Amino acid sequence: MSPFLIKALQLILSFSILIFIHELGHYLFARLFKIRVDKFYLFFDWGFSLFKYKPKGSDTEFGIGWLPLGGYCKIAGMVDESMDTEQLSKPAEPWEFRSKPAWQRLLVMAGGVIFNIILAVVIYTGLAFNYGDDLLPMSSVGHNIAYSSVGHDMGLKDGDMLLAVDGTQLEYYDNTLLRKIVDGKVLTVDRDGVKQDIEIPVDLMQAVIASNKPFSTLSLPAIIENVIPDSEASKADLKSGDKILEVNGAAQDLQGFVSAMEAHRGDSVELLVDRNGEKISISAMVNSENKLGVSLVRPTIHISYSLLESVPVGLKKMYTTLSSYASSLKYLFTKEGASQIGGLGSIGSLFPESFNWMNFWSLTALISIILAVMNILPIPALDGGHIVFLLYEIITRKTPSIKVLERAQIFGLVLLFGLMLYANINDIIKFFFR
Repeated sequence: MSPFLIKALQLILSFSILIFIHELGHYLFARLFKIRVDKFYLFFDWGFSLFKYKPKGSDTEFGIGWLPLGGYCKIAGMVDESMDTEQLSKPAEPWEFRSKPAWQRLLVMAGGVIFNIILAVVIYTGLAFNYGDDLLPMSSVGHNIAYSSVGHDMGLKDGDMLLAVDGTQLEYYDNTLLRKIVDGKVLTVDRDGVKQDIEIPVDLMQAVIASNKPFSTLSLPAIIENVIPDSEASKADLKSGDKILEVNGAAQDLQGFVSAMEAHRGDSVELLVDRNGEKISISAMVNSENKLGVSLVRPTIHISYSLLESVPVGLKKMYTTLSSYASSLKYLFTKEGASQIGGLGSIGSLFPESFNWMNFWSLTALISIILAVMNILPIPALDGGHIVFLLYEIITRKTPSIKVLERAQIFGLVLLFGLMLYANINDIIKFFFR
């Protein structure tokens, strides 16, 4: 199966789960308050549907549409994206959305976002319980860090060891590192054994986005921890403590060495190793399973969690991811940020070219949080837009007119269509011209 198809299938499966859970949130809150739901659809069914079913005695038609760009829960008695307002000209029925108290309607509209957040917590909890955490302590990273031109411009030098931000120690090298640096004022590093304070520019994130390159990259050494007896490595006289410098003349770090073994499966390779300060050339065979017969020094520490311990880990991971993504939204309104807005192509590119359950669920949790944040934005046609009108009603005790809601819905739909068009055109430009 082609890598493109594998990515596409993962994207469709992830979207299907997220859309279903989001709409289920709206549906269950509506049913909780005895509001009739006319339709519950995964994907849009403009013109026709791939599948539909209406249980006997039920008011709801369940179905699957043909356009995988979203889904919907058509709730009786509200102005939604269908713009079907015929029933709104009649007196409100007790089972309609508009006849319910504002606080109940608010919960119905927030239901999708609430369920997306809950899903992210459940996934992160499950990942923590099943896989644990592999953490890379900053002490293991040491001076093996290279910085982009953005880092160099702010005063960093390759090899600087990151110590603290505003006096708070940086414990791990992980995906929250850049956010911690961006939110700080002073970065403390160890440069050749001497501590130095570096001022963090206020526009650091914009500069990183504009560069389109990682702020920092690791180059951890490939050091042999153990040699398996009677293995190819043992036959080649490789020893514990050997540091792999080159494979077939190409310099390698830890990740590069692993990739080189995969690339030379079943072949003989020439290794240059550092053994107690002495450089030695060694010929070794890589077996058909791309194994040399060595285990490498693991720079990470593995933490396992019980089911009970996994819950707070899942909650913390959700909160960290949510706050990081929400705080990054402000950069969308900069020139650099706007150029990075992407559509389905950008989201699909996040998935790996080979299927892995841990990666799949981790990305699904991330996209679930993104979906929650985007839906809560105060834009008409989104859940957040409906919530704004409901908050207005609760505060002022005045209900916006149907005409105002209709016009707001039309404006929101046009705006969303424009944003989707812009995002996907951005993807096309990136693919063909960058």
